[in-house]
Parts: sequence; structure tokens; C-alpha cells
Amino acid sequence: MSYPKIAQFKDVAAFRARLDELGLSMPVDDAAQSAAEGSPLAAPLSVGSSLCGSSFRVGNRWCIHPMEGWDANRDGSPSEFTLRRWRNFGASGAKLIWGGEAAAVQHDGRANPRQTLATEENSRGLAQLRETLVDEHAARFGDTTDLLVGLQLTHSGRYSRPDGPPAPRIAYHHPLLDVKMGIDPRDANAVWSDDDLERLVDRYVAAAVLAEQAGYQFVDVKACHGYLLHEFLSARRRPGRFGGDFAGRTRLMTTIIERIRDELPRLLIGVRLSVFDTAPFATSRDVGRPMPFVELLPYDCGFGVDANDPLTMDLTEPIALLVKLRELGVAMVNLSAGSPYYNPHVQRPAIFPPSDGYRPPEDPLVGVARQIDAARRCKEAVSDLPMVGTGYTYLQEYLPHVAQAAVRAGWIDSVGLGRMVLSYPRLPADVLSGSATTRKLVCRTFSDCTTAPRNGIVSGCYPLDAFYKRLPEAETLRRAKQSDT
Repeated sequence: MSYPKIAQFKDVAAFRARLDELGLSMPVDDAAQSAAEGSPLAAPLSVGSSLCGSSFRVGNRWCIHPMEGWDANRDGSPSEFTLRRWRNFGASGAKLIWGGEAAAVQHDGRANPRQTLATEENSRGLAQLRETLVDEHAARFGDTTDLLVGLQLTHSGRYSRPDGPPAPRIAYHHPLLDVKMGIDPRDANAVWSDDDLERLVDRYVAAAVLAEQAGYQFVDVKACHGYLLHEFLSARRRPGRFGGDFAGRTRLMTTIIERIRDELPRLLIGVRLSVFDTAPFATSRDVGRPMPFVELLPYDCGFGVDANDPLTMDLTEPIALLVKLRELGVAMVNLSAGSPYYNPHVQRPAIFPPSDGYRPPEDPLVGVARQIDAARRCKEAVSDLPMVGTGYTYLQEYLPHVAQAAVRAGWIDSVGLGRMVLSYPRLPADVLSGSATTRKLVCRTFSDCTTAPRNGIVSGCYPLDAFYKRLPEAETLRRAKQSDT
């Protein structure tokens, strides 16, 4: 099945008509406003709490999501590719940089051999990333006193590939993901021991210390997209302190947060969280279909899913976790969903699938609306916790119209950009200055930024960014895509 592309909608009225046709509720403003015209996206945002010991006034409501470029040096230090991306983040005009990069807290937690490391050996590299971004922002916009820059701390868990081949370290044996990822369900060595997890907590704290020393104002304790801390949230099948009931499944994350808060009281803490998931989907060149899950009902391997229908969200536990995070002094949360590894249409709505994905089983606008609505419900339930929304890139020309309307309506506090910044880093600045958007730079969700690293190639916007178009890797990517068809 094919769906109309966003570029086919000639104006806001046509875009709204498609939303109505799909039965989707999504706020859309008639026009994108500049800061001078009173855009809600230009309003400052206060983050922090009395428990976390500090607060910050962020200059506007645009946020840049953390993105792995698969392009750091082997020792975790930034390459010229990495620095260029962070320079673009600084040029974006967004005042909240959510982690910038997913930095592994130890070697075995890298998702690829060229992922950034938050380790002592790369302390100078971490500082260089931040300095590059801040210097560029200062050169473009002058004021950096309202610029909030964080570092995302991660362990890739099931998706660890520190030296190239898969080297999964899992919370528990998942009956569907083990099959999808080729993990032997009898292999106990792949599962973390409680003692190893205690040592991992120490690594997160050590990484947070490095981040603060490098000048970062906050760290993100990453709990999304199927990576380790997200997987633990569904570890009902795991015995012991770090599994089973809600308290056990959230214990690893909350212990890390409490330790960082107690040892670094001036460092703000954020959490990027997948607030709902679905059953894994099978990789296919056809329309995506979930892996068979009927025999697993009631489904006990998901977080934020209905146990009787894991294709449907249930936000009861995610909202309870958000309440707990607020009580722990978490300054802000960044709400995402699903995983790029097993249900990319949920996490990253797109008309063109990545090479390890499948054709979209729904109009991607449905996926965008699902994430926006989930964030609205979370914000409504925990109104005093600042929240960043995700999933807006597929809206393309109408992204500013929806982002502006969602913030104006109080559905979300800040709107985050990921893929869009790879092709069009200055979109936030252009919107706030009242400049016309540059249509030729608008991300069309071709998914090359995902397909490239799946084939061992550095990530970037090969279709629209002239820098990547000129690289020899562009031809390698083209051949890789041809071999997949």
C-alpha cells in the first residue's frame, strides 16, 4: 500500500484534510510565527527542581535530539565528521541540546566500534564536542547563557557491537527478540548478573563526573529504543533485584539517577524514555507485520503496552515512572517510543524504510500522531515535569505549524528534532527569524541516515547534504541499497 507524500499537500488546508481523512487529532497552526511575532517556540523554558539542586532557563522551545553518527574514532574521540555534526547543532538555533551524542559508559556498551565513549580516556574528546558546539552557537547567535547542553549516557545492551560483530548483553531472554537477533535462549552468559549491574552503576556515575568536568550542564540517563535501561523496564521474566515487579524493573535506572544526584548535586539529570512500545516486527521487503505473539498472551515482554494486545499502548506504568522520576529530582524528560531495531515505523515514522526495516504498515502520519498524543497524555498526567516531544520530522513542511501549535496548547513543552537536523540544521533558526524555510533541505525521511550505518557506513544525510553527497561512501551506500532490493 502506498500513502500520499507530505510534499503532495500544497498548503495547510490540504494537510489538515489528510489528517481528517485519517481521523487524527493533531494541532496545526495556519502559519509558522517568528520570535518577533510571538511564537510559543521562542518562549523560554525553566527546567530543574529543588531536589536536583539547580535550575536553568532555556532560551527557546527547540531541542536537538542525541544522534549516533557511527563516525567517532576507534578510541571514542570525535572525528571531523563528529565535530561537524556538533557544529551544526550549535548553528541550529535550538537552545536545548539533548545529549548531542549517545556516549557509551564502557567499551562493551558501544552500539558500533565508532561510537563515542564517556570514559576517562576520552575526557578531552567530550570537552571538545561541547566546546565546538558552544563556539559555533556563540559565533552565530552571540548569547550562550541560555544554551543548555547535555551528554547522553548509554549502554547498548542487546544491541552492543563494540568490536563489529554482535556482542549482546541482555536484561533477560526475550522470546521474540532472541529469535530476531539470533541469540541462543539457553545462553545464560549473555544475561547481566546483579553484581555486574552494580559495577555498571559505578560506570554511569563515573561518566557523569566526566561530563560535568567537561562543562556539560546535564546528563541524560538513556532509557529508550530497546537499549539496556529501556529493556530492563520490561524485565518481568528476570528474577532478583532488577526484575519482576515495577519496583524491580525500574531499580537499575533509579539507582543510577539517585547516585548521580547525590554525588553531583549541581548536575541536572534528564531521561530520554520510550514511553510505549509494540511487539517486534519482522524485517521484510513487504508491508511490516508483527512477529507472532498470540502464544505469548498475556504479553509480559513490553513496557507501555497492553498485555492483551501488545500493538496497543498502555501508559499506566510509564506515567507511574514519570511520577517517580519527578520525585527523584529529574529535571526533564524526552519522550520517545519503540525501537529502530524492531519496530522503526513506531519510533521513526517514514515513507521510505531503512534497509533492515519493512514497508510502513500505516500512513506515517498515524505514527506521528500516536507519539504526539502519548506525549500529551504524559504531560497532562505529570504537568510539572518539563517534557520534550519526538517524532515530528515526518511532518516536513508542516513541522513548524504542528510544533508551534502543540507547545501553544500545552501538549508538550519543547519539540525535539533528529533526522531533520542532519539535512536542515538551521530550521529552528529560520523559523524563529521569520525566514522562509528552504524546501530543498527538508528531510523527506529517505532513511539513508539509518541504512548507512546498518551497512558499516558513517551516518549522515546523503540525499540532501552536499558534504555527504561528495563522499566516496555515497557510492558505497548506493550499491548497498541496490543489493538490498
